[in-house]
Amino acid sequence: MTGLEAQIRKLQAQLATLRTQASKARGAARRRAKRVERRTRVTVARTLRTVEPKVRQAVAEAQVYARGVRAGVRAGAAAYRAARRKG
Repeated sequence: MTGLEAQIRKLQAQLATLRTQASKARGAARRRAKRVERRTRVTVARTLRTVEPKVRQAVAEAQVYARGVRAGVRAGAAAYRAARRKG
């Protein structure tokens, strides 16, 4: 997940740089720079739209696993204590 966040931050930084270059360019270079900036902006937006639901699902699954592990640890500790009392 941190890799995706790093990629998104990198793309956003590139987008800021492209926006600056597009505003300074002239003529055909300006059109080309604006096109690249627009494509990058669309790519970032599309990536966020596709990645966000997957990240949310992964976090929800991790919470379910964590809850199961905690329940298992509690059950194991209780069984250990119960076994110690009998002996």
